Amino acid sequence: MKLLLTSGGVTNASIRSALVRLLGRPVDECRALCIPTAQWGHPMCNPTSVRGFARPSRAGSTRRAWGGGSLGVLELTALPTIGAERYVPWIREADVLLVDGGDATYLCHWMRESGLVDLLPSLSDTVWVGVSAGSMVMTPRIGSYFVEWPSAPDDRTLGVVDFSVFPHLVDGTVEVISEGRWRKFGAWARGQEPSSPYAGRPCRHSYVPGDVSITSWGYAPRTRAR
Repeated sequence: MKLLLTSGGVTNASIRSALVRLLGRPVDECRALCIPTAQWGHPMCNPTSVRGFARPSRAGSTRRAWGGGSLGVLELTALPTIGAERYVPWIREADVLLVDGGDATYLCHWMRESGLVDLLPSLSDTVWVGVSAGSMVMTPRIGSYFVEWPSAPDDRTLGVVDFSVFPHLVDGTVEVISEGRWRKFGAWARGQEPSSPYAGRPCRHSYVPGDVSITSWGYAPRTRAR
């Protein structure tokens, strides 16, 4: 599987170009499934925010996050009840899995429970477009700062990549990172060692097995373990 790990989705030209390179063809020719599952694990998310992610309209957040061709919805919490013979073909037919934010530990739990995590190694041509927690779930740990799901046993996630990410370091259009925000990032980064944390706004990490590249439309500080 190819990974495009973003803070807020396909929100600018550089991120869109990275997506096109990973797909190998125009985004408008591709099929995507959006996965809103992580939202259910976060107290700030609700049915309205899930609808905002899944609704395919120009004004909606999904078009901002995806900006491509056909779009469907894949809810991981439903998959264990309907059988792999139904949902596995849906996943294999998709060019892109667009995975929304929320709580990454909740998403990790349902990726395992649904069987999706077991499918990932066989999806060699599929692009995983992570949005916030949808990106963080691929890292080894997210840090206690980002754990909102009360039933999470700890902050560990899938560990598909060997670095951690701090999304939304700068919010909105503000280009100045506050001192308080920097302190939070610093405390989080120290807790993530020995992995290499990244942060940015809006930023993306492209990952093909054995190859990681980073592009930021703004800030992308990186810290290394001592």
